[in-house]
Amino acid sequence: MKHWHDASGPSTLAFVLGKTYDSQVCSVARTLEVVGERWSLLIVRDALFTGATRYSDFQRSLGIATNVLATRLDGFVAAGIMRRHTYSEQPELYEYLLTGKGRALAHAVVALAEWGDRWVTDGAPPTRYVHSVCGTGVSQQTTCAHCGSVDDPAEIEAVIGPGALR
Repeated sequence: MKHWHDASGPSTLAFVLGKTYDSQVCSVARTLEVVGERWSLLIVRDALFTGATRYSDFQRSLGIATNVLATRLDGFVAAGIMRRHTYSEQPELYEYLLTGKGRALAHAVVALAEWGDRWVTDGAPPTRYVHSVCGTGVSQQTTCAHCGSVDDPAEIEAVIGPGALR
């Protein structure tokens, strides 16, 4: 069983995704263990941007197999990305609500959409992401705390961080 930690304390990831990256000391690999399975980010996308909360919302929107959807939702609850809330006692039915940890994935979803709009979408972007306050389009940018925007990916390098020294 893997243990994941966030600002609210430890949460246990009690499901196995089929692929783990135990030999990787890397936050990207750890993130993929939680949201890297097929359908995972689309479920998060729908929760973030279409207001989907109920099993039936996700099923209708995505056409995902019921067993896969149930596994992904249970996994998100176990990982602290969503919390389960009962909205009906008879029959017992649940809503799946994003936590702060889940809502923080909005940045990653927007970044993936931007990449897809540029490299794998034919024509105009199928979805625009806008700032709800003013209606202007949003984008994800890599920034240097000292210099500002980093436009050239060749200027980004990975260096050993404190978490690698175990």
